[in-house]
Amino acid sequence: MPNSVLEAIQAGIWDYEPQNTETNDYESTKALPGSDEKLAVLANRVREGLPLWHPGDRRTYDDRERG
Repeated sequence: MPNSVLEAIQAGIWDYEPQNTETNDYESTKALPGSDEKLAVLANRVREGLPLWHPGDRRTYDDRERG
């Protein structure tokens, strides 16, 4: 079984879904959407086989919405 989406694609498994992961098992990010920092966090999640999105991730540029 692949450990990440990248491994699944390399193996030709096109319907791969990562295992369910509790949100407290990985950290959210306050990085701005579209920033190099946010893209690095998302890339690392893919490599680690984690869900791409975390409910606590910053989703807007509005500082009032920061957690």
